[in-house]
Amino acid sequence: MIPVRSDVRVWLASGHTDMRKGMGGLARLVQEGLGRDPFAGDVFVFRGRNGSLIKALWHDGIGLSLYAKRLERGRFIWPSTMGGAVHLSGGQMSYLLEGIDWRNPQQSWRPTRAG
Repeated sequence: MIPVRSDVRVWLASGHTDMRKGMGGLARLVQEGLGRDPFAGDVFVFRGRNGSLIKALWHDGIGLSLYAKRLERGRFIWPSTMGGAVHLSGGQMSYLLEGIDWRNPQQSWRPTRAG
């Protein structure tokens, strides 16, 4: 898990991104494509074309980090808007990393009263 403080803002870059890009290329996309500062401490998340791979770019105040996660089955839920970014909460980011629909998480099981 990415050790991100609860007050850090998380942004999803809408659309798909060339996953061959590294830190420099993704930082440039943040600056030019999203109009944001990649060194401000926010987390920026990008998804590849097929939807099973994401990369997260984060500057923690000491240095720039690049995290990647690939799902073995399924796809990451992504906004359908084109251009710009979508803001997520820390909880929604946790759902996203687990492959759960962060827009409308559902409990799959509810405990029953022992009786």
